[in-house]
Amino acid sequence: MSEPYLKPLPEPSIDSQPYWDGLKDRRVMLQRCSDCGTVRHYPRPMCGECHSMEVDWIEASGKGEVYSWTVAHHPFHIGFKAETPYILATVELEEAVRIQSQLLDIDPADLKIGLAVEVIFGQETDDLVLPYFRVAK
Repeated sequence: MSEPYLKPLPEPSIDSQPYWDGLKDRRVMLQRCSDCGTVRHYPRPMCGECHSMEVDWIEASGKGEVYSWTVAHHPFHIGFKAETPYILATVELEEAVRIQSQLLDIDPADLKIGLAVEVIFGQETDDLVLPYFRVAK
């Protein structure tokens, strides 16, 4: 039997369910306003640019650049204790939206703004896949 998953679990909403479903298929899905074309992340019901409630979904390239980061030395939740220290990065995707996730397999001393990264996926539970980033190959 595997160890229990101790981290908080997402609670998908009607607006975010396609994002979570996409991750299960190893795809990062982003909302796009059907009226003005603005791409947005995190999923939400209304476009921040034109206030339209019309939305469709596009698949992100999964490529981007480090916009910012922090190295967490103290877990905000007990489920992250074994991973500390870890890097929490804000990545600007090619689609011009920012997403936050852990950046794996890099020494914090090698981090820099603009570092090219790509998404990888972690199967956390039978039903939960999360996006992580690593230095682009």
